[in-house]
Amino acid sequence: MATLQTNLIFILGLLAVAGTVSGHNITEVLSGFPDYSQYSSFLTQTKLDDEINSRQTITVLVLNNAAMSALAAKHPLSVIKNALSLHVLLDYYDPTKLHQISNGSTLSTTLYQTTGNAPGNLGFVNITDLKGGKVGFGSAAPGSKLDSSFTKSVKQIPYNISILEINAPIIAPGILTAPAPSASDVNITALLEKAGAKTFAKLIVSSGVIKTYQSAIEKGLTLFAPSDEAFKTPGTPDLTKLTNAELVSLLLYHSVAGYTPKGTLKTTKASISTLATNGAGKYDLSVTTAGDSITLHTGVDSSRLADTVVDSTPLVIFTVDNVLLPTELFGKSPSPAPAPEPVSSPSPTPVVAPTPASLSPSPLGASPPAPPAENPGVAPADSPGAESENSTSRKSAGHVEAPALLTILVTLSTTVVSSIFLF
Repeated sequence: MATLQTNLIFILGLLAVAGTVSGHNITEVLSGFPDYSQYSSFLTQTKLDDEINSRQTITVLVLNNAAMSALAAKHPLSVIKNALSLHVLLDYYDPTKLHQISNGSTLSTTLYQTTGNAPGNLGFVNITDLKGGKVGFGSAAPGSKLDSSFTKSVKQIPYNISILEINAPIIAPGILTAPAPSASDVNITALLEKAGAKTFAKLIVSSGVIKTYQSAIEKGLTLFAPSDEAFKTPGTPDLTKLTNAELVSLLLYHSVAGYTPKGTLKTTKASISTLATNGAGKYDLSVTTAGDSITLHTGVDSSRLADTVVDSTPLVIFTVDNVLLPTELFGKSPSPAPAPEPVSSPSPTPVVAPTPASLSPSPLGASPPAPPAENPGVAPADSPGAESENSTSRKSAGHVEAPALLTILVTLSTTVVSSIFLF
């Protein structure tokens, strides 16, 4: 009886742990703390909330409204985004871990480091356990001071997300003085050419689509630019056969109104409208993710999101591996043709004369049947790779599900409880 009770307690404990393997929504958490309303608002405006929600094992260093107001004053949104990115650590630190840092000091990678905008080690934060129980934070740049201190713990979902308050912002050298892009200053074609998308750059200029892009930047613009190699990929249609209107629709199909960084794409579940979307056609895209990889689907083909050319609010430009072909112009992806049925020719019936040898049993055993050949027609969903991608795309934003584990544990718990009562 004691053993059964011990097992029950153990299984219920596992169930409790499994129940905590869930995602987080940073703005929902902060909505219960009015002191961080401005911080939460800027996370939403910069789309950093999507990036935070799409990651696991993360620490967010929040600022109260007074400190956030001082940071945001006189700075454009692109600069505020860089500054707040430095306050998102790609590791889990709760109050206990802060006071157990090996050798009393460590450097932690931040979201700012992943943007490609942080030269050297400016994307790292120095965390130091100070005397008297205090913990200091500062830029990892040489000569930087620990100007920020840990104030209090706000919220923890163990080993998933930790939210800690600090008393002042962490400022890396030059992060607040970076020039903010404006619609008139951004040279889209120069950025595309430098990123190896010269063909796409030439097309948007010759078709006049560049003017549509430039007028959209102020309110936000996302571009998916095919690389030069994408236009050479087998199966890419001859664009010279398109009418001018069709070419314009194709190019507009590679853009989305609004600032949609990678973190937002990773949490996108619904179809995305493009600048080509109009009353005559949907011209939309769907998105799937597998880990940190993002794939765009058109209904005709798909393309991996390759590189980030620029990510500076309100503009983000990505390169893609293939030209995105909308169904409105190129129809649906053709189904594979059925394999032709084998044509069998009649074979003559062999005439075998009866001989003593034919009447006697063979000394050799019958040959075993040939092993079944691999079926080349296995559906993509049956392959391990497709299952991995499908299961990844089914996960909700920032949410890690454990249905199989919960099912097993619930079954075990039911069995143990039944055994106790029967005993």
